[in-house]
Amino acid sequence: MIRLLFTIIAGVLLGGVVHLVSVLALPRIATQDAYSRLTPMTKENAVTALPLAEPNNAPMPFMDPAFAVAICRYDLKDGPLKLTVPVSQAYTSVSFYTRNEVAYYAINDRSAGRKVIELDLMTEAQHSELPEDEEVTAADRLIIDSPTVTGLIVLKALAPEPGLMPQAQASLAASRCTIETEPPAKQPEPPAPAPPPAPAPKGKR
Repeated sequence: MIRLLFTIIAGVLLGGVVHLVSVLALPRIATQDAYSRLTPMTKENAVTALPLAEPNNAPMPFMDPAFAVAICRYDLKDGPLKLTVPVSQAYTSVSFYTRNEVAYYAINDRSAGRKVIELDLMTEAQHSELPEDEEVTAADRLIIDSPTVTGLIVLKALAPEPGLMPQAQASLAASRCTIETEPPAKQPEPPAPAPPPAPAPKGKR
């Protein structure tokens, strides 16, 4: 009886381990993950609007028909990325995912507290290479570290009424995500102090 009980417990534990490993490994071994499905219909390091969600034709799962959706499929190998998203009148959100669909950051117009969501996306290595004067940034500059070189940024704008969908789509169409190839501008050095004036020549007596 004890041996049978141990066999059952071991089987349950083994089944749990296999299930957990399968769930964790699925995003890495799946051939039709979100990144792969969106690659043919999106441009790299550019904002691409997705068609409105329909019951039988949605490019991504769980798409809400009340939201306009756009995608930025990024690759940071050539440098950090600058993201600018004008907020819509109702609600705007931006979510960040790794190449394997792991969410690592999100922001919306409420938390941004401004009319434009603006931030810099870079890898940890690129962040560590910033000059010291760039590391002390202004309060309105947001730097996000991406765990992977490639990934997805999902932009959403709410249309509370069907007639407001064009306005939500227009706000996403004005969004930009571009690679910053130019090095950070250096602060101009202060001018050298002017030499003291030469003493006036003494007059003849």
